[in-house]
Amino acid sequence: MGQKGSSEQRDGDKRREDSPAPDHDHKCRVCRFPLLVALSQLLLGVAVTVVAFLMLAISPSLLARETPHWAGIILCLVSIVGFILYCATYHPDERSTAQFIVKLLYFALCAIGLVISVLVVAFAGYHHAQTSSFSCLPAAEACVCTLDPRDPIARTFTYEGVRDCQEITETLSLYYLLQIVLNLAQAFFCAVGTFIMWKHRYQVFFSGLQIGSFRRWNKV
Repeated sequence: MGQKGSSEQRDGDKRREDSPAPDHDHKCRVCRFPLLVALSQLLLGVAVTVVAFLMLAISPSLLARETPHWAGIILCLVSIVGFILYCATYHPDERSTAQFIVKLLYFALCAIGLVISVLVVAFAGYHHAQTSSFSCLPAAEACVCTLDPRDPIARTFTYEGVRDCQEITETLSLYYLLQIVLNLAQAFFCAVGTFIMWKHRYQVFFSGLQIGSFRRWNKV
Protein backbone atom coordinates (compact mmCIF):
# COMPACT_ATOMS: atom_id res chain seq x y z
CA MET A 1 0.00 0.00 0.00
CA GLY A 2 2.77 2.40 0.96
CA GLN A 3 4.68 1.65 -2.24
CA LYS A 4 1.56 2.14 -4.36
CA GLY A 5 0.76 5.46 -2.63
CA SER A 6 4.29 6.79 -3.14
CA SER A 7 4.15 5.75 -6.83
CA GLU A 8 0.89 7.65 -7.34
CA GLN A 9 2.34 10.67 -5.55
CA ARG A 10 5.41 10.62 -7.83
CA ASP A 11 3.17 10.41 -10.90
CA GLY A 12 1.10 13.34 -9.65
CA ASP A 13 4.21 15.42 -8.98
CA LYS A 14 5.52 14.61 -12.45
CA ARG A 15 2.27 15.72 -14.08
CA ARG A 16 2.35 18.98 -12.16
CA GLU A 17 5.97 19.59 -13.17
CA ASP A 18 5.22 18.89 -16.85
CA SER A 19 2.17 21.15 -16.89
CA PRO A 20 2.76 24.79 -17.99
CA ALA A 21 2.68 27.32 -15.18
CA PRO A 22 -0.17 29.86 -15.25
CA ASP A 23 2.20 32.72 -14.43
CA HIS A 24 4.18 32.12 -17.63
CA ASP A 25 1.07 32.65 -19.70
CA HIS A 26 1.28 36.42 -19.29
CA LYS A 27 4.98 36.91 -20.10
CA CYS A 28 4.67 36.92 -23.89
CA ARG A 29 1.13 37.93 -24.71
CA VAL A 30 2.40 39.95 -27.67
CA CYS A 31 3.83 36.74 -29.17
CA ARG A 32 0.55 34.85 -28.90
CA PHE A 33 -1.94 34.21 -31.66
CA PRO A 34 -4.19 35.87 -32.65
CA LEU A 35 -2.62 39.13 -31.41
CA LEU A 36 0.43 38.93 -33.68
CA VAL A 37 -1.65 38.01 -36.74
CA ALA A 38 -4.32 40.63 -35.98
CA LEU A 39 -1.68 43.33 -35.42
CA SER A 40 0.00 42.48 -38.73
CA GLN A 41 -3.38 42.56 -40.50
CA LEU A 42 -4.14 45.97 -39.00
CA LEU A 43 -0.79 47.48 -40.00
CA LEU A 44 -1.00 46.07 -43.52
CA GLY A 45 -4.64 47.12 -43.89
CA VAL A 46 -3.77 50.70 -42.91
CA ALA A 47 -0.80 50.69 -45.31
CA VAL A 48 -2.98 49.41 -48.20
CA THR A 49 -5.57 52.12 -47.48
CA VAL A 50 -2.99 54.92 -47.28
CA VAL A 51 -1.29 53.88 -50.53
CA ALA A 52 -4.70 53.63 -52.25
CA PHE A 53 -5.63 57.20 -51.24
CA LEU A 54 -2.22 58.42 -52.41
CA MET A 55 -2.98 56.82 -55.77
CA LEU A 56 -6.39 58.47 -55.85
CA ALA A 57 -4.75 61.85 -55.14
CA ILE A 58 -2.80 61.57 -58.41
CA SER A 59 -5.95 61.52 -60.54
CA PRO A 60 -9.69 61.29 -59.74
CA SER A 61 -10.11 59.30 -62.97
CA LEU A 62 -8.77 56.15 -61.36
CA LEU A 63 -11.40 53.44 -60.85
CA ALA A 64 -12.20 51.67 -57.59
CA ARG A 65 -10.39 48.50 -58.66
CA GLU A 66 -7.27 50.61 -59.31
CA THR A 67 -7.31 52.18 -55.83
CA PRO A 68 -8.15 49.31 -53.43
CA HIS A 69 -8.82 51.41 -50.32
CA TRP A 70 -11.90 49.25 -49.80
CA ALA A 71 -9.68 46.19 -49.41
CA GLY A 72 -7.59 47.89 -46.73
CA ILE A 73 -10.69 48.96 -44.78
CA ILE A 74 -12.15 45.44 -44.89
CA LEU A 75 -8.88 43.94 -43.67
CA CYS A 76 -8.76 46.45 -40.80
CA LEU A 77 -12.17 45.15 -39.73
CA VAL A 78 -10.80 41.59 -39.89
CA SER A 79 -7.98 42.59 -37.54
CA ILE A 80 -10.45 44.14 -35.08
CA VAL A 81 -12.27 40.80 -34.85
CA GLY A 82 -8.87 39.20 -34.19
CA PHE A 83 -8.28 41.59 -31.27
CA ILE A 84 -11.70 40.72 -29.88
CA LEU A 85 -10.83 37.03 -30.16
CA TYR A 86 -7.59 37.63 -28.28
CA CYS A 87 -9.45 39.33 -25.44
CA ALA A 88 -11.98 36.48 -25.17
CA THR A 89 -11.29 34.02 -22.38
CA TYR A 90 -10.66 30.47 -23.54
CA HIS A 91 -13.30 27.88 -22.62
CA PRO A 92 -12.74 24.16 -23.34
CA ASP A 93 -14.91 22.65 -26.07
CA GLU A 94 -16.12 26.13 -27.09
CA ARG A 95 -18.89 26.15 -24.50
CA SER A 96 -19.17 29.93 -24.76
CA THR A 97 -21.58 30.91 -27.54
CA ALA A 98 -20.00 34.35 -27.92
CA GLN A 99 -16.53 32.83 -28.29
CA PHE A 100 -17.73 30.33 -30.86
CA ILE A 101 -19.39 33.13 -32.90
CA VAL A 102 -16.23 35.28 -32.78
CA LYS A 103 -14.04 32.35 -33.87
CA LEU A 104 -16.39 31.48 -36.71
CA LEU A 105 -16.59 35.13 -37.78
CA TYR A 106 -12.81 35.51 -37.70
CA PHE A 107 -12.36 32.32 -39.72
CA ALA A 108 -14.87 33.52 -42.36
CA LEU A 109 -13.40 37.04 -42.53
CA CYS A 110 -9.85 35.72 -42.88
CA ALA A 111 -10.99 33.52 -45.77
CA ILE A 112 -12.73 36.50 -47.39
CA GLY A 113 -9.67 38.67 -46.77
CA LEU A 114 -7.49 36.07 -48.47
CA VAL A 115 -9.68 36.13 -51.57
CA ILE A 116 -9.80 39.95 -51.59
CA SER A 117 -6.02 40.23 -51.24
CA VAL A 118 -5.46 37.82 -54.13
CA LEU A 119 -7.88 39.82 -56.30
CA VAL A 120 -6.11 43.07 -55.46
CA VAL A 121 -2.75 41.49 -56.34
CA ALA A 122 -4.17 40.38 -59.70
CA PHE A 123 -5.60 43.83 -60.50
CA ALA A 124 -2.48 45.65 -59.31
CA GLY A 125 -0.22 43.35 -61.32
CA TYR A 126 -2.26 43.94 -64.47
CA HIS A 127 -2.32 47.73 -64.05
CA HIS A 128 1.37 47.84 -63.13
CA ALA A 129 2.27 46.08 -66.38
CA GLN A 130 -0.09 48.40 -68.26
CA THR A 131 1.15 51.71 -66.82
CA SER A 132 4.77 50.64 -67.29
CA SER A 133 4.09 50.33 -71.04
CA PHE A 134 2.23 53.62 -71.40
CA SER A 135 3.24 56.39 -73.77
CA CYS A 136 1.68 59.57 -72.37
CA LEU A 137 1.23 63.14 -73.58
CA PRO A 138 -0.09 66.13 -71.59
CA ALA A 139 -3.35 67.65 -72.82
CA ALA A 140 -5.22 70.51 -71.06
CA GLU A 141 -5.04 69.62 -67.35
CA ALA A 142 -4.94 65.94 -68.19
CA CYS A 143 -2.63 63.20 -69.33
CA VAL A 144 -3.58 61.05 -72.32
CA CYS A 145 -1.88 57.68 -72.46
CA THR A 146 -1.84 54.84 -74.96
CA LEU A 147 -0.09 51.52 -75.22
CA ASP A 148 0.95 51.97 -78.86
CA PRO A 149 1.20 55.58 -80.10
CA ARG A 150 1.70 54.36 -83.69
CA ASP A 151 -1.68 52.65 -83.73
CA PRO A 152 -4.38 55.21 -84.69
CA ILE A 153 -7.18 53.07 -83.25
CA ALA A 154 -5.38 52.05 -80.05
CA ARG A 155 -7.29 52.52 -76.81
CA THR A 156 -6.45 55.73 -74.95
CA PHE A 157 -6.54 56.36 -71.22
CA THR A 158 -7.24 59.88 -70.00
CA TYR A 159 -6.19 60.85 -66.48
CA GLU A 160 -7.78 64.10 -65.39
CA GLY A 161 -5.97 66.51 -63.10
CA VAL A 162 -2.49 65.29 -64.03
CA ARG A 163 -0.03 67.90 -65.25
CA ASP A 164 3.13 65.81 -65.26
CA CYS A 165 2.70 62.51 -67.10
CA GLN A 166 5.60 61.03 -65.15
CA GLU A 167 3.17 60.70 -62.22
CA ILE A 168 1.36 58.05 -64.29
CA THR A 169 4.28 56.19 -65.82
CA GLU A 170 6.54 56.28 -62.73
CA THR A 171 4.76 57.24 -59.50
CA LEU A 172 1.51 55.38 -60.16
CA SER A 173 3.42 52.36 -61.39
CA LEU A 174 5.43 52.35 -58.14
CA TYR A 175 2.22 52.51 -56.10
CA TYR A 176 0.87 49.48 -57.97
CA LEU A 177 4.06 47.61 -57.10
CA LEU A 178 3.63 48.56 -53.43
CA GLN A 179 0.04 47.29 -53.54
CA ILE A 180 1.27 43.95 -54.88
CA VAL A 181 3.79 43.55 -52.04
CA LEU A 182 1.41 44.70 -49.29
CA ASN A 183 -1.47 42.53 -50.44
CA LEU A 184 0.76 39.49 -50.84
CA ALA A 185 1.78 39.92 -47.22
CA GLN A 186 -1.86 40.47 -46.25
CA ALA A 187 -2.89 37.31 -48.10
CA PHE A 188 -0.22 35.39 -46.18
CA PHE A 189 -1.47 36.55 -42.77
CA CYS A 190 -5.09 35.88 -43.73
CA ALA A 191 -4.08 32.37 -44.78
CA VAL A 192 -2.28 31.90 -41.46
CA GLY A 193 -5.35 33.08 -39.54
CA THR A 194 -7.63 30.76 -41.50
CA PHE A 195 -5.31 27.78 -41.02
CA ILE A 196 -4.89 28.27 -37.28
CA MET A 197 -8.64 28.68 -36.76
CA TRP A 198 -9.19 25.47 -38.71
CA LYS A 199 -6.43 23.71 -36.78
CA HIS A 200 -7.86 24.88 -33.47
CA ARG A 201 -11.26 23.46 -34.39
CA TYR A 202 -10.15 20.10 -35.74
CA GLN A 203 -6.67 19.48 -34.28
CA VAL A 204 -7.07 20.93 -30.78
CA PHE A 205 -4.88 24.00 -31.24
CA PHE A 206 -5.52 26.40 -28.35
CA SER A 207 -5.37 30.16 -28.90
CA GLY A 208 -6.21 33.27 -26.94
CA LEU A 209 -6.11 33.61 -23.16
CA GLN A 210 -6.16 30.19 -21.54
CA ILE A 211 -7.31 31.36 -18.11
CA GLY A 212 -8.21 28.69 -15.61
CA SER A 213 -7.61 25.75 -17.97
CA PHE A 214 -4.38 24.78 -16.21
CA ARG A 215 -6.11 24.47 -12.84
CA ARG A 216 -8.68 22.09 -14.30
CA TRP A 217 -5.90 20.10 -16.03
CA ASN A 218 -3.99 19.72 -12.77
CA LYS A 219 -7.05 18.39 -10.97
CA VAL A 220 -7.57 15.54 -13.45
